[in-house]
Amino acid sequence: MALSRNLVEAFVVLNSTQSASVEAVDASLYERLDSTYNNMSGCQLVSCYTFASDWQNSEMHPNGDELVILLSGEVTFVLEQPAGDEYVTLAKQGDFVLVPKGVWHTAKTEVESTLLFVTPGEGTEHRA
Repeated sequence: MALSRNLVEAFVVLNSTQSASVEAVDASLYERLDSTYNNMSGCQLVSCYTFASDWQNSEMHPNGDELVILLSGEVTFVLEQPAGDEYVTLAKQGDFVLVPKGVWHTAKTEVESTLLFVTPGEGTEHRA
């Protein structure tokens, strides 16, 4: 039976057997993801976020590449590379960036923007 949902209200977890589960976006989401999916071991999280200002932190995914697709707005990703920061601007609907495994990254925007993320969730780290 097919389910019709909205990625603002419910995220999708793709597990290592390629089956999908739907999880409501609420205050306990990330605790539930860790406990239900063994700290997201072998899983990817499909999510959608809207924001209108720069991210306040950076993140890094040690267990796989992250796919980020622009749905609306304009966002510049800052990827910390050994040779210096790399800037990737997503300006047109459908533009995307592949953030390599293990690369610290953040995002900057001055306009309301919506992004679709496919994130290897296991071991994700954050820093200010």
